[in-house]
Amino acid sequence: MLSYPPHLVRGYIEDFGLNEGSVILDPFCGTGTTLVESKRQGIPSLGMEANPFAHFATSVKTDWRVDPDLLYSHSWEVAELALDILRQQGIEDSVPFAADIADLPLRQLSPEQNQLILAGSISPVPLHKVLLLLDCLEKYRIEKVYRHQLLAIAHTLVFAVSNLRFGPEVGVAKAKVDAPVIRAWLAKIGEMVEDLRRVQDQEDTPAQVYLADARGPDRVLPPQSIDAVITSPPYPNEKDYTRTTRLESVILGFIKTKADLQTLKKGLIRSNTRNVYKGDDDDRWIQDHPKIQAIADAIERRRIQLGKTSGFEKLYSRVTKLYFGGMARHLAALRSLLRPNAQLAYVVGDQASYLRVMIPTGQLLADIAQALGYEFVRTDLFRTRFASATKEQLREEVVILRWKGSSSQFRPTEGR
Repeated sequence: MLSYPPHLVRGYIEDFGLNEGSVILDPFCGTGTTLVESKRQGIPSLGMEANPFAHFATSVKTDWRVDPDLLYSHSWEVAELALDILRQQGIEDSVPFAADIADLPLRQLSPEQNQLILAGSISPVPLHKVLLLLDCLEKYRIEKVYRHQLLAIAHTLVFAVSNLRFGPEVGVAKAKVDAPVIRAWLAKIGEMVEDLRRVQDQEDTPAQVYLADARGPDRVLPPQSIDAVITSPPYPNEKDYTRTTRLESVILGFIKTKADLQTLKKGLIRSNTRNVYKGDDDDRWIQDHPKIQAIADAIERRRIQLGKTSGFEKLYSRVTKLYFGGMARHLAALRSLLRPNAQLAYVVGDQASYLRVMIPTGQLLADIAQALGYEFVRTDLFRTRFASATKEQLREEVVILRWKGSSSQFRPTEGR
């Protein structure tokens, strides 16, 4: 999904005329930008997220009832314990380890955990420090602050400790022999403490996030409960969104087996070939949509012309249809939850990665919404991004919709 800054959420809160009596939904909430900003503005919010780690992150980031002093003092106590154990092992957290690690009793991931993460994601000594810190945190666990401490570990793990690099897709950069884990964790704890102190006097506006598939919002949310939607769904490309949070998901125990990973992928919009399954049938929702069918046909013709015969390349055409079918399914299920004149903002991006066949995501999403009874209001340009494959600037835009509250019947192709 596309990331977007808090000021975008603030802008649409103002544009939509929302206030403390409104309820905002983010059905693809990721790590919670919309919910956190809504809470800051004193507006109740709901979120949905199928990725268990992202769901956890959002639930922690919107929990402001934590005692910052307890979080700070207990984290320092745990850190001192971890540092003492490391020193006994001949390891200093702030000084790169330069000796031979062969004789060190390093903590390691299980073989199954290693199969789930990207090879080379994290080096042995930093991993040992992270696992030791987790053990100390668990041994001296205080429930009131534990989740915030875990989230700080996750952030430290990815951005200060791992060998990961982030671009269009997550990859592995040059390996770090060592990294200061405990110090980086305490720095993140310090940031959290300052944030919590800033909001201590603010009224605790409700924000709730559900671990759920965005294609079935009516399964978890009550009817006519939503005044606005501000969200950024995934869009059709060859990016496996589960890789973005794979390392922290595995190390913190949100994904333990290949079956867990498959369950996660099955709960997501089908946006890439790595989460397409035999029984998928969301494409039935757009089987009579001529523009989407034409794009899918163009992708398949291009594949044949180029002689692309691998299994995943053969899925490009199908993924396109499954993606827009999933979005149609989402928008159809959403209708019963929206109050009359509810306003919606979908941050999406045009795409050209499927064999360089242009996919105008925003335009097609607007078409689908109109067919389902939504009013298309306008499209706002958010920004442009450079596509390395085509050397073109692609639009990232916000599709603005309105639900007038009509009880429209399902179209002939819906659910068929």
